[in-house]
Amino acid sequence: MYQFSQRFKITTLILMGLGLLGLGYGFMSAPSTIEEAKAMMASHEGGHGEEHGSADHPTLAEAHHGNADSHHESNSEASHSEDHGDSMNHDAHAAEAEDHGSSHDQHVLDQMKNRPWSAFYVSALFSFLIALGVLAFYAINRAAQAGWSPLLFRVMEGITSYLIPGGIILFTFFVLSGLHMNHLFVWMDADVVAHDQLIQNKSGYLNTPFFLVRAAIYIGGWIAYRQYSRKLSLAEETASDNKSFVTNFKLAAGFLAFFLVSESMMSWDWIMSVDPHWFSTLFGWYVFASFFVSGITVIALFTLYLKSKGLLESVNNSHIHDLAKFMFGISIFWTYLWFSQFMLIWYADIPEEVTYYVMRFEAYKVPFLGMLALNFIFPLLVIMRSDYKRIPWFVQTVGIVILTGHYFDFYNMIMPGTVGAHWSFGIPELGGILFFTGLFLYVVATALTKVAVEPKGNALVEESKHFHY
Repeated sequence: MYQFSQRFKITTLILMGLGLLGLGYGFMSAPSTIEEAKAMMASHEGGHGEEHGSADHPTLAEAHHGNADSHHESNSEASHSEDHGDSMNHDAHAAEAEDHGSSHDQHVLDQMKNRPWSAFYVSALFSFLIALGVLAFYAINRAAQAGWSPLLFRVMEGITSYLIPGGIILFTFFVLSGLHMNHLFVWMDADVVAHDQLIQNKSGYLNTPFFLVRAAIYIGGWIAYRQYSRKLSLAEETASDNKSFVTNFKLAAGFLAFFLVSESMMSWDWIMSVDPHWFSTLFGWYVFASFFVSGITVIALFTLYLKSKGLLESVNNSHIHDLAKFMFGISIFWTYLWFSQFMLIWYADIPEEVTYYVMRFEAYKVPFLGMLALNFIFPLLVIMRSDYKRIPWFVQTVGIVILTGHYFDFYNMIMPGTVGAHWSFGIPELGGILFFTGLFLYVVATALTKVAVEPKGNALVEESKHFHY
C-alpha cells in the first residue's frame, strides 16, 4: 500500500504556494491601461518585446486574425474609391486613421493583459491532457486485452484521478473567458466579430454557449468513463467471475469511439480557435500525439517512483522497456505529424495558412525550434538503443526532457494566438508550471493511497506478472 509521506505532501503544497505567488505576480504586473502598456514597451526598447513588436514583426492579430485592424484598412480603401473627390474625404480618413491607431493600441493592451491568463491556461491544459492521455492509453489496453499492462492499471487509474479537479479548473476558466475576463478567444469578442466576416461565418460553431456545452460534454464524458471503469476495475478484486472484466472491455471499446471524436473537437475548440482564421485537418491527431506521449511518460515516471519505494514488485524491466518503447515510438509519430502539417502548409504557401508558422519562426524561434529538438532529435538520438530503455534513471531523465519539450509544444500552440509578439518566459509561466505540477502530484499521490497499487483479480494479471522477453 502506498503511503503519501508528509515530506512529499509538504513539497507539493510548497510547489502550489510558489506557483500561486508567481501567477499572482503575473496578474499584478500586467498593464491595466494603454498608457501603462506603452510605458512597459518603451522600457523594453531594444529588447525582446520591442524586437518582436516592431513593424518587421507584426503582432498576431495583424498577421493572423485579420480582425478590426485589417478591416479598418479594407474599409478605408473602399471608402477612398467610393468617395474620391469628396471634400470631406480627408477628414473622414483622418478620423478613421485615428480609430485604427486606437484599435491597435487596445489590441496590444489586450495581448499584454493576456500573458498571465495564457501562462495559467498552458499549464492547466497540459496537466489535464496528460491525465487524458493516460486515460486513452488505459482504454486502449483494456480494449486490446493486452497481457503485459494490467500490473500498471492502478498507476494509470491514479493518474487519471486528476481529470476531475483538472476538468473543473478548465471549465471554470472557459466560463471566465466567456464572461470576458480575458481576451484569449477573440471570437468571443462581439466587437471583433462585427468587423470580421470570416469569424462571422464560423459563429454557428464558435459561440460561447455552444462552446461551453461542448466542453461540458467532453469533460463529463471522459470523467464518466474514468469513474465507471475504475469502479469495474475495483470490482474485479472480489469478483468470482469475469463479468466486470468483460464489461470493462466493452466499455473501453465504446469509449475509444467517443474519445476519437471528442478529442479532435476539443483540439479545435480549446487550442485551434485561439487562431480563428487558421485551420489544419491534421491538428486533432497532432495534439493527440503530443499529450499521448506525455501521458505514457508520466506512467513510466510514476511506475519507477513506486518501484523505488519497494512497491510494484512484479513489475520488471520488460514492463519499463515497453513503456520506454512507447515513449520513443510516439515521439517519432508526433514528429511525423508535425512535419506533415508543417511541410504541406509551408509548401502550399497559402497566406492565411502559412502565417501560423511565420509568426512562430519570426517571434518564437527559440521555443519553437527548441521544442522540436527536445521532442524529436533528443528521443531519436538517446532512446533508440534497446538496452537503454531498461535503465531506470535513464528513462526518468529522458521522461523529464520529453515532458519539458511537450510543455513547450503547447506553449507554442497557445501563446502566439493570445499574446502575439509580446511574449516572454518568466515568473508567470514558472508559476503556472509549479502550481499545476504540485496539484497534479498531490491529487495522484492521494489517489494511489486508496487501494493497493498492484491489482488482483484481473483475468490477465498473471500473464502480466510473467511478462518477460
